[in-house]
Amino acid sequence: MRIGPLVGSGRTADVFAVDDAWVVRRYRDGHDASAEAEVMSYLFDLGYPVPRVGSIDGGELTMERLSGPTMVGALQQGTISAEEIGAVLASLLHRLHALPARISADPADRVLHLDLHPENVMITPAGPMVIDWSNTTEGPPALDWGISALILAEVAVDPRNEALPARAVLVSLLGHVEHAINLAGALAMRAANPTLSEGEKRRLQEAAALVRSLKPTVIRP
Repeated sequence: MRIGPLVGSGRTADVFAVDDAWVVRRYRDGHDASAEAEVMSYLFDLGYPVPRVGSIDGGELTMERLSGPTMVGALQQGTISAEEIGAVLASLLHRLHALPARISADPADRVLHLDLHPENVMITPAGPMVIDWSNTTEGPPALDWGISALILAEVAVDPRNEALPARAVLVSLLGHVEHAINLAGALAMRAANPTLSEGEKRRLQEAAALVRSLKPTVIRP
């Protein structure tokens, strides 16, 4: 398969065009992408909005090429508001957690994304599509909510952030969840994330405090 130009980059992987219908997501360290491909295929078959998987070859995942901006891009274009972003993120989490786990026998467990934020949702002609399933696992939904809330709070307290009104998105997101969210688990997971800089890790406690101040009744210790 001939790989075309670079069309996107993240902290751990790059995305290259194949043609108008397909792209290849390639991990820079050669990380095996088969686990996330299996989860994406499972969710696609259940009707959840993820790109269709084409093939997998070690660290290279061939998948459907999507058309449209990320949520952040759509916000900058004026086609979506911060409040709408929060509501859509919440809807995507609710929809994901309404589906049965793929592997776990625990009836309380669900498929978790564990990195659902505005840069990982593309606004396509078919609607919002969730990308980057590299952190996916199964477990209690409260952790997924905690991760999304904490990531938004991290952006909100980062003085370098100019692209996203993250506090408004966070307020909207938290306004659509009534059950407890696992902030403590999210904080531990983010602190152990090797892709975060030391500066980002130093802001984690400030970010967690922001989440608690906005929704103190739903935080599980």
